[in-house]
Amino acid sequence: MKKYLTQKLAASKGIITKQMEDVLKKENIAKDTLLEGVVNGSIAIPANKNHKCLIGAGIGKGLATKVNVNLGVSADRCSFESEIQKAELALKYKADAIMDLSVSGNTQKFRKDLVKRIPIMIGTVPIYDTLVRTQKSLKDITLDEWFDMVEIHAEDGIDFITIHAGLNQKCLNTIAQKPRQTGIVSRGGSILAQWMVENQRENPFYENFDRLVEICRKYDVCISLGDGLRPGALKDSTDAPQIEELITLGELVKIAWDQDVQVMVEGPGHMPLNEIEMNMKLQKKLCHDAPFYVLGPIVTDIAPGYDHITSAIGGAAAAMHGADFLCYVTPAEHLRLPDADDVKQGIMAARIAAHAADIANKLPGASDIDNQMGTFRKDLDWEGQFRCAIDPEKARKYSEFSINDVCTMCGDFCAVKRSNKIFKNSCK
Repeated sequence: MKKYLTQKLAASKGIITKQMEDVLKKENIAKDTLLEGVVNGSIAIPANKNHKCLIGAGIGKGLATKVNVNLGVSADRCSFESEIQKAELALKYKADAIMDLSVSGNTQKFRKDLVKRIPIMIGTVPIYDTLVRTQKSLKDITLDEWFDMVEIHAEDGIDFITIHAGLNQKCLNTIAQKPRQTGIVSRGGSILAQWMVENQRENPFYENFDRLVEICRKYDVCISLGDGLRPGALKDSTDAPQIEELITLGELVKIAWDQDVQVMVEGPGHMPLNEIEMNMKLQKKLCHDAPFYVLGPIVTDIAPGYDHITSAIGGAAAAMHGADFLCYVTPAEHLRLPDADDVKQGIMAARIAAHAADIANKLPGASDIDNQMGTFRKDLDWEGQFRCAIDPEKARKYSEFSINDVCTMCGDFCAVKRSNKIFKNSCK
């Protein structure tokens, strides 16, 4: 077996890579602690060797909660220019990663453009591209075609790939015996499930997981083990198929680690608020403390148009109890391809959730900016408040009609101004 210097192997040799140096500059973590986390798998630094402009970032234990932005074209709305604009918004509003989920058009050109221009982590789901590029009936796609596309994405410089390797025949049998309200809501999971049923074969990525690991080791790609059976409705939350797949994912984590390949594990999905803590702890237990990447969780099913809010509520709770990476959800979730404004709202909601969780987890330095904001509010220092704001543009716009040093909410009844006056006089 040929040895490639992955981030994980480098850490085991005590080597500080350029990407590790990037992480140390951004995070309040000691060098030895970072190395230990990468070695034992509780920290991942997705960093494809072909993503030359990448500024490394870490995901996992002891690090700030990270936020991912999904984008990509569909057959109905195939404008790569619009998706590049969304990627630039992700940079502007300080997302930590981008996932390209394109399912139409010249996907490889777009993917290469992202890798060339975007300095944050980039992820994809290669099996989508297999359908786009082969233009074959799903049943007729061969084993080699599935894996050839994984290698193309890896060679193109993608830092992490979502592979639904845990959805095996045993899981499908469980779903058949215990039907779900919403079935399989994962796009990648449903594609593989259909291929498995039509061909009466095992999941190719489960059955040939070593082949997947070998490709990822060659290019130093982090495997994001997809949750093909994530719940798509509250009623399906924490059911037998979800847990059965999670157990399998934990087994695959160990196989990848043994070959010096980094892994993240993806999680739910739609889930009642009271089940989130238990799910996060269960994942960490079954998957050996691997970084956990969650979509939401979305805590109620009745808020189309507001799912960035339902997701932020769930995301904050999830990150407070162990999740390391939040996939943003936009107001357009369940309804349409998001536009630029949807993207911004999704990013802000997810970043607020991530930051709130970091404060709750007492991450060193997380509350420093909040303490600064408190001082600026006490001093009625508007410019200072704008500098601390997560969205300075919006804060400044809302304050346009404020009167002198107070806002229009209170005016002369401003409690802060009155309090300052009281204590200034009492201290004389």
